[in-house]
Amino acid sequence: MTQRSDRPAPLELRPHTGAAAARGRTVLGVDPGLTRCGLGAVTATGRTVRIVDVGVVTTSPDLPLEARLVAVADALDTWLDRLAPDAVAVERVFAQSNVSTVTATAQVAGLAMVAAHRRGIPVALHTPSEVKAAVTGNGRAGKEQVTTMVTRVLGLDAPPRPADAADALALAICHAWRGGPVPVAALAGAPGGAAAPGGVASASSPGATGEPTSAQQRWLRAEASARRAGRRVVAAQRTVGR
Repeated sequence: MTQRSDRPAPLELRPHTGAAAARGRTVLGVDPGLTRCGLGAVTATGRTVRIVDVGVVTTSPDLPLEARLVAVADALDTWLDRLAPDAVAVERVFAQSNVSTVTATAQVAGLAMVAAHRRGIPVALHTPSEVKAAVTGNGRAGKEQVTTMVTRVLGLDAPPRPADAADALALAICHAWRGGPVPVAALAGAPGGAAAPGGVASASSPGATGEPTSAQQRWLRAEASARRAGRRVVAAQRTVGR
C-alpha cells in the first residue's frame, strides 16, 4: 500500500532569458509593515533603472489582525499578478525593542515571501544598511537622503511619498544593482557571501564576477559595521538587570 504525501512539489524558479532579458529585469521591492506596506517596482537594464509602479498598502489598526493580513496579502497578489516581476526584494527584519512592531513587520514580510514563491519568483532579503549603502553610498543615511537619491536615480519629478514608498523603490534598486537574485535559503548558510544555490553568488562573493564594485564595497563596509553594532546592542541587553 502506497502512502500519500500531502507535501507540495517544489516550485521551479522562472528563468530570465530571451525577450524578457532584452526588455530589462523587473524587481518588486517590499517594505513590510502592517499599517503601511510600501511597494515599488523598477525595471533594470544594466545600471539604468526605470520606475514601473509605486504605492502603499494601508490597513486600519481598528481591524482584527487576521483581516489586516488578508488585506495586505490580497494587495501583494494583485501586484505580483499584474507586474509578474523577475525578483522580489524584501527588507530583512531585525529584532527591535518594540516586539509588537517587529512581529507585525515579520508577518507581512512572510506574506510577501510566500506569495512570490508560489509564483516561482526568486525572493531576496536585504538589510536596511545594505539598501542605504547601495543607493546613497552611506549605510547610515537618513530616510530623507534615501528618498532624495531614489528620486534622482529614477528621474522622478517629485519624491515618492510616504517614506514607505521610497523605501520600497530603494529595495528594488538595491537588488537590481546587485545583479542577481540571492535566495533566502542562502542567508541560512555560510554568512558573509557564500555562493547561493544554483551557482548564483551574492554581492559579497566577488569571485563570480571579479572584484566588488565601489557600491558593493561600500555596502560590505556598512554591513560589517551594522553587524558589529548589532552584537554590541545584544550584549548590552543581556547584561541588563544582572
